[in-house]
Amino acid sequence: MLRAGALLALGGAAAPLTGCGLLNRDDDPAPGPDPLTPLLDESLRLAAGHRDAAAAHPALAGLLTPIAEAHRAHAAELARLIGVPLPSASATASPAAPGDPAAARAALREDERAAREAATRACAAAPAERAALLASIAAARATHVEALR
Repeated sequence: MLRAGALLALGGAAAPLTGCGLLNRDDDPAPGPDPLTPLLDESLRLAAGHRDAAAAHPALAGLLTPIAEAHRAHAAELARLIGVPLPSASATASPAAPGDPAAARAALREDERAAREAATRACAAAPAERAALLASIAAARATHVEALR
C-alpha cells in the first residue's frame, strides 16, 4: 500500500511538470541577440573609422592601420564566439574623418575611450569563458587611446 502511494505521488508530481512546460522546451522563446553583438558592431565601426582616417590622412596611416587591423581581429573573434559571419570590411560605414589630422586623431581617441569603457562593462558582466577575450579587447582599446595622443 505504501509502495502504491509513493508511485502515485511520483506519477502525480511528474504529470504537472510535463503539462506546465518545465520538461517540454518546445515552447521556449527564441533567444535574443547575443550580449556581445554591440561590441562586435563597435569593433567593426572602429576598424572602419581608423581605416577611413588613414585613407584621408596618409601621414597617419602608419599609426592607424595597425589599430584598424586590431579592431578587425577583435571583430573576427567576437563573430566566431557569437556564431555569426563577419561582414566584409567595405560593408561597415563610419563617419567621415575630420579634415585636420589632429582633429581626426582626437575624434578617434574619443571613440576609443568610449569603446574601452564599453568593453570594460561587457567584461565585468560576462561569464568567465568570455571574460578573458573581453579583458584583452578592453586593454587593447586602452592602449589605442594612449597611442592616439
